Amino acid sequence: MNVSRVAAAAAVAAASVVALSGTAFAHVSVQPQGEAAKGGYATVNFKVPNERDDASTVKLEVSMPADHPLASVMPQDVPGWKAEVTRSKLDKPLEVHGKQITEAVTKVTWTADGSKIAPGRFQQFPVSLGQLPEDADQLVFKALQTYDNDEVVRWIEEPQEGGEEPESPAPVLKLSAASADHHGGAADTAADDKNAGHDDEAAHTGTAASSGGSDTTARVLGGVGIAVGAAGVAFGVLAGRRRA
Repeated sequence: MNVSRVAAAAAVAAASVVALSGTAFAHVSVQPQGEAAKGGYATVNFKVPNERDDASTVKLEVSMPADHPLASVMPQDVPGWKAEVTRSKLDKPLEVHGKQITEAVTKVTWTADGSKIAPGRFQQFPVSLGQLPEDADQLVFKALQTYDNDEVVRWIEEPQEGGEEPESPAPVLKLSAASADHHGGAADTAADDKNAGHDDEAAHTGTAASSGGSDTTARVLGGVGIAVGAAGVAFGVLAGRRRA
């Protein structure tokens, strides 16, 4: 009897751990395609899993970070979804490439238009972002996920460094160190042009050498032909004299 009770308790505990683990990992997240470097531009994916067994996701709202406004926010078209970009005036204008930016995108909303995120499925929503801040290590995007049963899940809790993950964490984009060429690739282009010049020179030299080799070969063959022809003439003369 006691053994049965222990086994039942263990089963319940294991089920609880599995359920909690699934909930902890099945939340809206953001990941870059490649690198998200400080001061540069990046394309990121907002990954939205469906956590419900009896409802489908029909809407996603992602708020851009207010403490670090982004001058450029462009969502990529997703089949079956309609994207709406909301712009707002900035309290403090941004300076991007020498121009003053007085408004920025504050929210992007995707609404199902012939498609849904069904139970047991997920969907990714790509967005191009920039210019990423140089004075931050991460960006926090608060998101709202709406189901077709009118339930709204608010992924808005900011994770604290060194603390436990919140129950409904907001998507966080980690920024990598700024690269030396994220504003342009002039040095790389010059190096490529220089290498291309060396390659062209090498190819030209190789062609010249090949042409020189071909000329030498032709001269040798020509000399051999003349020699053979002369020998034939001499043989004919000698043969004629013998007959005479």
